[in-house]
Amino acid sequence: MRIAIIGGGISGLTLAWHLQKAGLSYDLFDASADAGGNIRSEQAGSYLLETGPNSLQLSPELEELIADLRMTDQIEDTAAVSKNRYVLRGGQYRKLPGSPPALLASGFFSLKTKLHLLRELRRPAGPVNEQETLGNFFRRRFDQEIVDYALNPFISGIYAGDPDQLLVHKTFPSLPRLEQTYGSVLKGLAKSGGGAGRRRIISVKGGLQQLPRTLAARLTGYHGNQAVTGLVRQPDGRYSVQAPAAEEQLYDNVVLALPAYLAGQLLETLFPAEAAALSAVYYPPMTAIFTAYRRADVAHPLDGFGALHPKVENPYAAGSIWTSSIFPGRCPADQVLFTSFVGGVQYEAQARDPEETQKASVHAELSRRYGIRASEPLWQGRYYWDKAIPQFDHRIGAAHAAADALAGQGIYAAANWRAGVGVPDCVRHARQLAVELGSRPGQAKE
Repeated sequence: MRIAIIGGGISGLTLAWHLQKAGLSYDLFDASADAGGNIRSEQAGSYLLETGPNSLQLSPELEELIADLRMTDQIEDTAAVSKNRYVLRGGQYRKLPGSPPALLASGFFSLKTKLHLLRELRRPAGPVNEQETLGNFFRRRFDQEIVDYALNPFISGIYAGDPDQLLVHKTFPSLPRLEQTYGSVLKGLAKSGGGAGRRRIISVKGGLQQLPRTLAARLTGYHGNQAVTGLVRQPDGRYSVQAPAAEEQLYDNVVLALPAYLAGQLLETLFPAEAAALSAVYYPPMTAIFTAYRRADVAHPLDGFGALHPKVENPYAAGSIWTSSIFPGRCPADQVLFTSFVGGVQYEAQARDPEETQKASVHAELSRRYGIRASEPLWQGRYYWDKAIPQFDHRIGAAHAAADALAGQGIYAAANWRAGVGVPDCVRHARQLAVELGSRPGQAKE
């Protein structure tokens, strides 16, 4: 008995790896000739660019995977300054306090907001609402200033989303659980240890795509450059895969390690209702603009991970990562490299601007905010995602329900729209799915 995995991103590759370790039969079909999905690294002359995720949180599951692949010695930790995070406020970059005590002691938030933070400890839990948005949850528990200058830039920078559209129960389910269990989010974080130190933030020598490339090279059932164009269900309930060079093979289970819209296209004929729910998941456009300057031309010390831009500041870009400050070898030693993000739900119009407009606008904004003296950059690059990050808004519930229904038909989902948008979420979910598939009756080992 065999399992077909369709999609060669980190979810599909991790699933295949754990199936292989368990001795289970599988075939992984990847439409691309270069494994990685959303994880993409490019060398553009002397610049090493990440056009997808720029760094990874080192979760236990991800750390184990890296160790399995004998890549531990290739881990690159962020520089010490990366603990500093900046937010644009009043036209200036201000360091975001790194802990609740530091927040209360700093001048980043107003006295009124600090009092609201203290009052949250005594504010009673509200009724459970599965459709509550992140924005409403934080306004209800805290206040608008927290939404504007902490939540909004974080959600825009990490999820390319709008906190007034994303559902708290789908994005951060631990927060309403803390509210219901302890009566206060802050009290719950303190008692549960949820406010403990950050995980290690890492990259990989040569770029993050070295991780999926190494995975693919170690998989015996990996088939690159094999785009699946259809699924056929046989009378006995098994499936065959239509692909240019796929051998005649029947599969008891199929795993869709694909964006929701591609999974929907593949299922349109077999399961039209579920396909419609998957196709409805929204992916906003996003552009990454890479900009290099001589270090001597940039006045700002760039002593941090980067800076986020709240929507209320009316920025052009959602923010920038200070790439050359956090990882070595991203640009020549006498230069600095910014990775700026234009787009997402709140900045869709900018995401669709012409390339030259985007580059010029980003350069103008960087020059204004960082005291850049150069009239033009040394170099700029661009990468455009027409569909970037799945939004966990009011449409995602129907997609998750469809995935549950499809599992009853032997079709499973392993992707960021199902697991969570972070790479550690995808790695954890793929590992769990491998265990689930391996425990099903009749799964033969190779």
